[in-house]
Amino acid sequence: MSIDASNKQFDSARTHTAKHHAGRRTPLRIADVLFTAALIVIAVVFFFPMLWMVFSSFKTNSAIFATPFALPTEIDFGRWVEAFEVGHIGQYALNSVIVTGASVLAILLLGAAAAFSFSRYRFRGRNLFMGLLALGLLLPLQSYFIAQSTMFTQLAITDTRWALIIPYTAMGLPLAVYLLKVYLDAVPDELFEAARIDGASDLRIFGSIALPLLRPGLATVAIFSALSSWNEFLLALLYIQDDALKTIPTGLLAFSSRYVTDYGLLFSALSIVTLPMIVIYIVFNKQIVEGITAGSVK
Repeated sequence: MSIDASNKQFDSARTHTAKHHAGRRTPLRIADVLFTAALIVIAVVFFFPMLWMVFSSFKTNSAIFATPFALPTEIDFGRWVEAFEVGHIGQYALNSVIVTGASVLAILLLGAAAAFSFSRYRFRGRNLFMGLLALGLLLPLQSYFIAQSTMFTQLAITDTRWALIIPYTAMGLPLAVYLLKVYLDAVPDELFEAARIDGASDLRIFGSIALPLLRPGLATVAIFSALSSWNEFLLALLYIQDDALKTIPTGLLAFSSRYVTDYGLLFSALSIVTLPMIVIYIVFNKQIVEGITAGSVK
């Protein structure tokens, strides 16, 4: 009888525990469903304008104004080819690739070297320099634009690609240095000390140990810097007047002024220059997340 009683008590306790856990899981499941639904709504809100732009690129002006939210009757990429040729998008894209590529390369090299120095060395003025970099994250472009414009005029580099590469690099360095420094701070000091005991120089330690460890962070910095430089409009509008040197944002501005009534052609041009960057971001989304979170846990 005692054994049967014990079994009944055990079954009763197990049933009570199962009901308790089931009661806890139900609110969690509801919360998960609501959270997922909210994310879907946000994604639709942000994704719909891009879909509307792409669909509108296959319509005529009359169709866009008559039924703006209807699907196109046919998919004809001839409009995209026409926009690419007439709008000189190829030249604008080449300029954007050159400016963006040079800026990102400079940000990666200078940012990684600065992050390594701030993370591994203690020198006079270190906190001051870190504070100046923090100002680069806080101050808007308009606060130092007049001084920057005066310097570029005196150096005679306005209306050249250098007038964009230099400020793009300067604007991207603060975020790169802070992000990469946090990543290096999470690396054990013993790893670098062992390399120094083996006779490795500072340059060898930086190139053989620090840079390989920084790959996820460098990928994140590269993507953020590329998106920022690729889409920058104000400096490209003010510093570049030569049509042969204009980047995509300012090139599209001139394109819209020429073909302001042909919205289908304008949407075709916007689709051509927008979709590649979105694809790049989606492809490297995993690297972006890893680069941001990898250095957060020491």
